[in-house]
Amino acid sequence: MELGQTLQRVADLKFVLYRRPLHPELFCIHKSRHLEWPNYQADIWVMGLSHVVAVQSGGRCITEVTTDDVEVLPQNGLVTSFQFRGERDHVEKFDDGMHYILSTQVERMTRNLFHASHRDLLNYASKRGMVVQYEEWADEDNLAPFSFIDWELRDREMHVQTFHAFPADYTILKTQSIFEVGSERS
Repeated sequence: MELGQTLQRVADLKFVLYRRPLHPELFCIHKSRHLEWPNYQADIWVMGLSHVVAVQSGGRCITEVTTDDVEVLPQNGLVTSFQFRGERDHVEKFDDGMHYILSTQVERMTRNLFHASHRDLLNYASKRGMVVQYEEWADEDNLAPFSFIDWELRDREMHVQTFHAFPADYTILKTQSIFEVGSERS
């Protein structure tokens, strides 16, 4: 089964980092974006309440994945993986000049705070980035889970913020990533 076909639970999501691109056939992609910048290119995929961001530069690639099923992903090129819990930071510096910085937060909220955050994030998402709402997975309050990904392209860096909203748990998974491409390989 492709990843991203069913409603994920935030407690089951894992972070996976690769030093290679992954094939899109592994995933049920609900929305995608390809970005070209002078020093790199990037692909962003939303699959259910999870995502893939792959940044390539000069034959080099870093791919971040959030998923609930690491068993179907390849081992080749795997750098690290971990369960999302609370707050966490992670840094990878590669010998070829590429660097990756990640900060994650699983934020559980009160019902009222979650409703306000859900509304505010969707309002912000209507003006920026890419958002996918899953109306078919709406809860008893009629709040639909969603994934919102926003990015900023810089000369040799790509900054990515993701928000995955889980109304059933009043929880938002937030990630902030920086992909630094450094200089081209000689």
